[in-house]
Amino acid sequence: MHDISTAVVPSSSAPSGQVPSRNLSAAVGTFLWDLPRNILILLLKTYRKVISPLYGQVCRFFPSCSAYALEAVTVHGAVKGSWLAAKRLAKCHPWNAGGVDHVPAGHRHWPEGQTPTIVVLNNPDQFLAAQADEEGRSAA
Repeated sequence: MHDISTAVVPSSSAPSGQVPSRNLSAAVGTFLWDLPRNILILLLKTYRKVISPLYGQVCRFFPSCSAYALEAVTVHGAVKGSWLAAKRLAKCHPWNAGGVDHVPAGHRHWPEGQTPTIVVLNNPDQFLAAQADEEGRSAA
């Protein structure tokens, strides 16, 4: 006979040292969902560090096409970011004067002080204005 007082009752929280399967599956799902974006970011950063310096400053736009692509993929993800980067590259030809062409704003928000560096570098006017507001003086 079994004693009811020794019955094993399932717990909603895992014992210490173990990750609940829900959290593990959510982490794996997030990793797989972000994998294409992270691979593209790695490829773009490699291009910017290795190949881009060989060409020098030849881009007719600000931010440069590789910086634009990096920000687009970071902000919008792999699919939409790649589409925006392809549209930008299609504009890069001798008959286009170039100029300032920012990545469209996304719906993604980062915690205070954790905005990706590429977003800050590509939008100096926006972040300098915010810094000036915090300090109470003009950034100019």
